Amino acid sequence: MTYLEKLNPWCIVKLLPNMQHQIVTRFRRRSDAEAHIQVLRRLIPSVTFTIMFNPALEQEEHIISQ
Repeated sequence: MTYLEKLNPWCIVKLLPNMQHQIVTRFRRRSDAEAHIQVLRRLIPSVTFTIMFNPALEQEEHIISQ
């Protein structure tokens, strides 16, 4: 996990089939993510986006690397 990702825990996530997801972009503040997701929903109405708080990536990487 990069330092920039640690500073930006709010993610906009694109929901995919079979319980998969793809992180589209990250933000430092939730309000910034909410404003951006509104634009995405207007530009791409056929795709489902959601906002997710994701601070635990460092712990996940530590568990995976052991």
